[in-house]
Amino acid sequence: MRNTAKITTAVLAAGALTLGLSACGSDKDSTASDTSGPLIVAASPVPHAEILNFIEKNLAKKAGLDLEVKEFQDYIVPNTATEDGSVDANYFQNQPYLDDFNKKRGTHIVPVVTVHLEPLGLYSHKVKSADALKSGATVAVPNDAVNEARALKLLASNGLITLKDGAGNEATPQDIAKNPKNLKFKEVEAAQTPRSLDDVDAAVINGNYAISAGLKPAKDALVLESATNNPYGNFLAVKKGNENDPRVKKLAKLLTSPEVKKFIEDKYAGSVIPSFK
Repeated sequence: MRNTAKITTAVLAAGALTLGLSACGSDKDSTASDTSGPLIVAASPVPHAEILNFIEKNLAKKAGLDLEVKEFQDYIVPNTATEDGSVDANYFQNQPYLDDFNKKRGTHIVPVVTVHLEPLGLYSHKVKSADALKSGATVAVPNDAVNEARALKLLASNGLITLKDGAGNEATPQDIAKNPKNLKFKEVEAAQTPRSLDDVDAAVINGNYAISAGLKPAKDALVLESATNNPYGNFLAVKKGNENDPRVKKLAKLLTSPEVKKFIEDKYAGSVIPSFK
């Protein structure tokens, strides 16, 4: 009887465990397939959240989309929150940055639709042109791998430095082959580059942070990225497997609508450029 009781108890325990695991699995699957709630999207304040808020106020209801926008100042939390399910999607980044992020952090974020380009620019409170930078001038650049490389490529394309052959999306100042002005580089968090302008001779600033700081890239930048064949378009992104969420599809369609194109062109006057026709 004692042995029988032990076996019965073991079998019941195993059955309970199996049921428990099944229940957990069912809950998880149910959560993953539940698209009845609002679509929560993490975004940088400018211009991403502004574009999303325009959609929420003017287009979402008619499209049958319940949209909730959460603003983040940094470039890390929107992806980690998308990965862990705290938000459903994000809108703030480009492909080289996402590739680097997924590789280094083991996340599984994928792009859905490319919406716009924010040209990276060189700004200064001390000189009126890039040529006016003096020998030994200090230039602030974003300290994350992709944006730092992008900043160096901008300087190289305007003749301020020359990069070594093969310098790619992880280029650093160590990849500079020629530096005729003997420029010095100060690596700072991307969001802090506008604040560094009073402490350095010039700073390379991402478009969204430039706009947030009251700068007008199309007017104020000493040099500005070209939009032609530019790989740094910003897109709506989700965790892999959620691309077909009907709410995501609705938002993707709205983000590339004529109404959003006109909003971007009218509001940002060339400082943000639509990446769709």
